[in-house]
Amino acid sequence: MSRLALRFCVWSERWFPDAWVFSVSAVLIVCVAALAIGATPAATVKAFGDGAWSLIPFTMQVCYVLIGGHVVALSPPVSRLIEKLAAQPKTGPGAVGLVAMTCMALSLLHWALGFVAAGLLVRALARRSDLPMDYRAASAAGYLGLGAVWALGLSSTAAQFQANAASMSKELLAITGVIPFTQTIFLWQSLLMTVVIVAMSWLIAVRSAPAPALAQTARQLGIDVSLPQPAAARQLRPGERPEHSPWLNWALALLGLAWLWGEFAARGFIAGIANLNTYNFLFLVIGLLLQGTPRRFLDAVTHSVPSTAGIMIQFPLYAGIAMVLTAAKAPDGATIASHLSTFFAGIATRESFPAVIGLYSATLGFFVPSGGGKWLIEAPYVMQAANELKVHLGWSVMIYNAAEALPNLINPLFMLPLLGIVKLKVRDIVGYTFLQFIIHLPVVLLLLWALGLTLDYLPPQYPTNFPEGLKP
Repeated sequence: MSRLALRFCVWSERWFPDAWVFSVSAVLIVCVAALAIGATPAATVKAFGDGAWSLIPFTMQVCYVLIGGHVVALSPPVSRLIEKLAAQPKTGPGAVGLVAMTCMALSLLHWALGFVAAGLLVRALARRSDLPMDYRAASAAGYLGLGAVWALGLSSTAAQFQANAASMSKELLAITGVIPFTQTIFLWQSLLMTVVIVAMSWLIAVRSAPAPALAQTARQLGIDVSLPQPAAARQLRPGERPEHSPWLNWALALLGLAWLWGEFAARGFIAGIANLNTYNFLFLVIGLLLQGTPRRFLDAVTHSVPSTAGIMIQFPLYAGIAMVLTAAKAPDGATIASHLSTFFAGIATRESFPAVIGLYSATLGFFVPSGGGKWLIEAPYVMQAANELKVHLGWSVMIYNAAEALPNLINPLFMLPLLGIVKLKVRDIVGYTFLQFIIHLPVVLLLLWALGLTLDYLPPQYPTNFPEGLKP
């Protein structure tokens, strides 16, 4: 397995394109498809332009997921824990396995926290001169949270989106209703699938790690993993003292905790944490407390901002794609989304729906790299097809969750923040992640199909104030 992974690395160095290429290609393909079904060039262009900025609130929410993860992972208590973890492994493959398990466990809680903590753990392990750990394999293991399981945990954007009526358009709400976490990520089928995928990913990571004689350490790759030297102590000016005192952080965190207490008391913890704004707010409050002082908190935020660049520049493309799919109409009123819904309902049966939609979602992910934003494109026609075929709507969300993570294993967009931490390039790790991909794909599709057979249809559940005339 390790030799196969290395061969994949050689191939990817020569042929693997940039993430931006995938996104722009997706825009062009969707626009051509709109013209092909009869939409006019003017309607297609207008749909793309009108949609480009329609996801700004959601874009900022996803950016704050990254910022919150960085702030918590870079805090002194978490940093000390990382150093203690790094002292445990005795072998290189064992160190790779530790990185993989740490990353996946944390990603189920918070996908950004998972890869940030994993990247820092890889660097801490690489500082050990007595550990012959392959730095590339360990860095690839630090990406398994985003490439395997993140969408099956609490930070699943699709599950959070569907659990909150306020997050959805009235058109989508009419199709799906509100789907609580208990019918998505907390189904026993979802939990079982998560356990299987975590175990499989860990085993592949350990078995594909090169033997000590073939391992390339950070030192051999010319990567400096030494800790930054603390700034020399100096006397603070009066205006600088507040930012080095914990009182402001404590006061702000206390205010935030009071709001969170009221929110969870009124809505319950599960319903409250399902709201992406509440979820981000919680991690920022935790970050304030763990960082201690405003200066450390702001430095951690500054460190996190570069990792949001890909999301900031590419999510407008996603939004434009979504609008072309749903608003660029042919003369008969049909859109690409309606054609897709009819197509999938036509070729799929109730039993084959999970595998068909899973394969489609994974394929689209090659061209539309996403940390959840792709659900906005797929949800209207995927969930409409699920209704027509009487497929459990919560499991339909989980089909997307499991399959949507697969292309992340070979698409470089969400590798970039991790690579910035470990100071590697995409081609250095994608050989290992591609090996994960070719094993994951058939196993995940099989799990989606088999576990889907155990579920009955879940019809839409509408909020009490939803207009009766808009229900299908």
